[in-house]
Amino acid sequence: MSAISTNGVIKGGGTYYMISRSLGPEFGGSIGLIFALANAVACAMYVVGFCESLNSLLDFLGVSIVDGKVQDVRIVGSITIVALTAIVVVGMEWEAKAQVGLLIILLVAIVDFFIGSFIGPNEASMAKGFVGYNLTVFEENFYSDYRKSEGVEHDFFSVFAVFFPAATGILAGANISGDLKDPQKSIPKGTLLAIALTTTSYILMALVCGFTVVRDATGNITDYLNDSVPNCTVQDCHYGLHNSFQVVELVSWVGPIIYAGCFAATLSSALASLVSAPKVFQALCKDKLYPWIHWFAKGYGKNNEPIRGYILTFIIAVGFILIGELNLIAPLISNFFLAAYTLINFSTFHASLAKPVGWRPTFKYYNMWLSLAGSVLCVVVMFLISWGTALITFAAVLALYIIVSTRKPDVNWGSTTQAQIYTNALQAVHQLNIVEEHVKNYRPQILVLSGMPSARPALVDFAHLITKNQSMLSRLHQRVRNVLNYKANNWLRAHKLKAFYMQVDGQTFEEGCTSLLKACGIGKLRPNILLMGHKSDWQKCSNDDLDQYFGVLHKAFDLHLSVGILRLQEGLDFSQHYADDAASKIKNSTESIPRNQSYSQMSQASSTSDISVPNTPISRNREVVNQCPNVEDSAKKPKSIGGSLSEIIVEDFIDMPKERVSQMFQFQKKQKRGGYIDVWWLYDDGGLTLLLPYIMSTRRNWNNCKLRVFALANKRDELELEHRNMASLLAKFRIDYSDLQVVSDITNKPSDSTQQFFDSLIADFRKPETHNAPDSVQVTDAELLAVKDKTNRHLRLRELLIEHSLEANMVVMTLPIPRKSIVSAPLYLAWLEVLTRDMPPMLLVRGNQTSVLTFYS
Repeated sequence: MSAISTNGVIKGGGTYYMISRSLGPEFGGSIGLIFALANAVACAMYVVGFCESLNSLLDFLGVSIVDGKVQDVRIVGSITIVALTAIVVVGMEWEAKAQVGLLIILLVAIVDFFIGSFIGPNEASMAKGFVGYNLTVFEENFYSDYRKSEGVEHDFFSVFAVFFPAATGILAGANISGDLKDPQKSIPKGTLLAIALTTTSYILMALVCGFTVVRDATGNITDYLNDSVPNCTVQDCHYGLHNSFQVVELVSWVGPIIYAGCFAATLSSALASLVSAPKVFQALCKDKLYPWIHWFAKGYGKNNEPIRGYILTFIIAVGFILIGELNLIAPLISNFFLAAYTLINFSTFHASLAKPVGWRPTFKYYNMWLSLAGSVLCVVVMFLISWGTALITFAAVLALYIIVSTRKPDVNWGSTTQAQIYTNALQAVHQLNIVEEHVKNYRPQILVLSGMPSARPALVDFAHLITKNQSMLSRLHQRVRNVLNYKANNWLRAHKLKAFYMQVDGQTFEEGCTSLLKACGIGKLRPNILLMGHKSDWQKCSNDDLDQYFGVLHKAFDLHLSVGILRLQEGLDFSQHYADDAASKIKNSTESIPRNQSYSQMSQASSTSDISVPNTPISRNREVVNQCPNVEDSAKKPKSIGGSLSEIIVEDFIDMPKERVSQMFQFQKKQKRGGYIDVWWLYDDGGLTLLLPYIMSTRRNWNNCKLRVFALANKRDELELEHRNMASLLAKFRIDYSDLQVVSDITNKPSDSTQQFFDSLIADFRKPETHNAPDSVQVTDAELLAVKDKTNRHLRLRELLIEHSLEANMVVMTLPIPRKSIVSAPLYLAWLEVLTRDMPPMLLVRGNQTSVLTFYS
């Protein structure tokens, strides 16, 4: 704790603040709530302790309120907690004055005890077991002698559970960190000094008692005078170390002062817990990690006192006071505090292990392995005290952890968990880089030319459908002017799509894509598939745009990448409905620190809040419009991630027809049973044309669709042989398909209507060349003659597609290769248009001749 508290400015929240800023909001939030509750219950425990000592005094005086036992504890405890709450509500000044007064009384009581041990006993005290300093008595008391009490067989840990809360006050100073003038100095110095002084006093008092008081005594002066050792199994022994709670009073010089010391000790601890619980809870509420508790974050007065938290703590404490049994409360408190100590120790170990540059505590006397040992020891002791209570504690911490983790609060505290993620990722990438690639471990790693993902959601969803958290997915946005990355990242996070977004500025489309194709990724974590949308305006766009689109295809093949082109008949670009910069409509109320922030400005900012550059803007009081009734719940709305993360709003959907919305998110929709994914495997490209549709068929939204595989045979007499070969191949690949068809009439001449359709596509590019028109956008007679067979093949494929796959849910076909200097851009785009026009959603894909399917286990 000393190391953590000296590793930067400590604000209000104490233990919660340290753990949350070290291990992150999940651990901090879970233990913060538990720790606040523990302090509230500890307050009740100390009040009950006060009441029990008061009952002992009243019993000695022969007085009782009701029964001298539980009922009296409940009555006196309720009155006491009201008085203590009044003191802390008035202000920290009164609480501090009360603590000083109680400390003086406690010190006087301790001195009274030691003086009494040296003065020695009288005959009555000797009859009750106080015999003065006696080495023989010390030797007898040195070893353990656990006994059965009230039906419970005690051992070391059952007694430890009762005594342990006496040490929980060591965090009292840390818990009021927000009220300390210099927490970085005060917390380590004050806490370590408190531990040293209290431990010394505890041990000295235990040694004095063991030196001066026997374990069993009857209180009968005759037994003492006769020097007879009582047999407590035969007669009752109400005195001695084992039987009386009044041993310290018995040894002391002035007995009533010991009662005052007990009152001071218990009330002082109760006050400390009563102050700690609300302040920890207030800090937790301010961070908005949990819903519905922010109401308690409000503070009052110049010291920002958590009055509402005091009232809540008062209610909890009263509830536990009404239980009235100290030994029932103590084990629960012990487990709660041990859970907090576990994470404090683990925080230091984890920070030392992750070694972030920001871990620079000025307190140097710590050791990571000692911290780990302390953390493990705390867990072990939790189960040894009470395994049932320990399981309840862990279950509570886990449940709270899951709540925070699920809500994903928009906070960035630079936790060691983040540092460890980076370290693990770096080590994994290095290890992956030296591992030789194998076909069995192939994963499709896709680079999508999506622009802003909100503009082409169907393209993004399809890519995610293939990678689905198991492969790398990157998205490229090439544009001339700069766009903040968080807009795109917001959209991806809100739609729960795990992907990397990259942006290239100030270049042409082809240059930007070429740069990304060469530089994207690191080591073996780099794209192996380029996914593009079909260029639907290829007949109308400028010659330069057409050339650049065609050039990107060539560049991808040159770099040994696989290429996929996705076409939807309705088009992929929805930017007219869901504007490219739709995220700019979100009100950004988060202030981030500019990159050119000066050191003095940074220092000033750090005095008021954690330095954090959020990844997301914030919007408030806006409703998310339902996208599509057919879209699954997980993707139905771009929901708020939780906390202060911005809600991605799709107000643009309000005026959009439902059919159009459905088209935008059609790859998120659950496909109806009986549908098909048709695979046209025309060439052996390594198996990618077959692998991608198989992956689609395993996804939850598409698992109702069956695979149908189509292959080509040049001659009719080869049909049966090709069918057997294909069936055998698919069986070896372990690809589950519903139907396999081998089509033979691919060499037939296409119909006149199909030929006319093709001629109309290239008609505008058949005009005579002009002086300012580049050759690459002209389709010449020589070119048509050179690729006549290929053209006829594609025209015939269109007819076969219409015949067999017009009703399919999805069609995947091998992409034709654009041969350099042989096929021009408009002719190649005309081939693609012929294959894809008026068809269901269609993916044209071509592998890079690297095998992605294997026979072997």
